[in-house]
Amino acid sequence: MEKIVMQALLYDFYGELLNRHQKSIYEDYVYNNIGISEIAEERGISRQSVHDLIKRCSKALEEYEEKLHLVEKFNETKKLAGRIRSLTDEFGKGYDEKVIKDIKDISARLTEL
Repeated sequence: MEKIVMQALLYDFYGELLNRHQKSIYEDYVYNNIGISEIAEERGISRQSVHDLIKRCSKALEEYEEKLHLVEKFNETKKLAGRIRSLTDEFGKGYDEKVIKDIKDISARLTEL
């Protein structure tokens, strides 16, 4: 998985475990795509401080995932929901359309979680 996507997912699942200052800087870096130098300048802190904080936050979020596996479970659920949708498309032509529609609706909801 692309690093920035993984960082965003980890933050989505575990970001509330960071303090306000950490969250603010990490959001600027990951979500707002603001560079380390610009974050440092805006906040009046050193570039090295910003770099270290982002690294510590990333490590903490990765450690939470190693213990809880929420992102892994989310990705697996999404994969299975996609498979359900694929199967309903493939086999749905000969079956009760209402049942197939219900399965598609459920899989779509799972994918959006």
